[in-house]
Amino acid sequence: MAPPPAPKPTVPFPDAVTTKKGDACVEVVLTAKHGTPASVVVVTALPFACYGQTLNSGDLGNFGAGAAEGLKQTFEITGAVQGGYTLGSHAVWIERAKGTPKGHPENPFTFEIACTVLAKGAVCWMTMAADAASLQAFEKAPVTLDGERSTALVPANAFLHNSL
Repeated sequence: MAPPPAPKPTVPFPDAVTTKKGDACVEVVLTAKHGTPASVVVVTALPFACYGQTLNSGDLGNFGAGAAEGLKQTFEITGAVQGGYTLGSHAVWIERAKGTPKGHPENPFTFEIACTVLAKGAVCWMTMAADAASLQAFEKAPVTLDGERSTALVPANAFLHNSL
């Protein structure tokens, strides 16, 4: 008579070992906060190896709009303005809007999201700027995209209407 089969090992957190798909592939690669009220910068990446497909510059509008849509869950967003520009050989989609945390209209912020496609993934830089100095610091931050260095993430001509 054969011995009974050995029990299968159990994993205490099975969701932690399942394969990521779609939006679950998005990684937060940087979060920074400064000041009172706090201005925040978040950089997210979507590695194509995880996502299962590549994006191109024609996908930037939908990709960026999806990133911006997520803000509406927590913030009242108004006056959104989109633009586009290039940094080296990379097309960049950008959106700027005003907003306040839901239920706290006394705390106004300027939101800005800039997204591009790199060789191995897509990336978005997002800020929730409490003041003009924080917004300028975000926009003037140097970036390197696939080895191409740019002196500023957001050039002065990124928006047709700089009314915000």
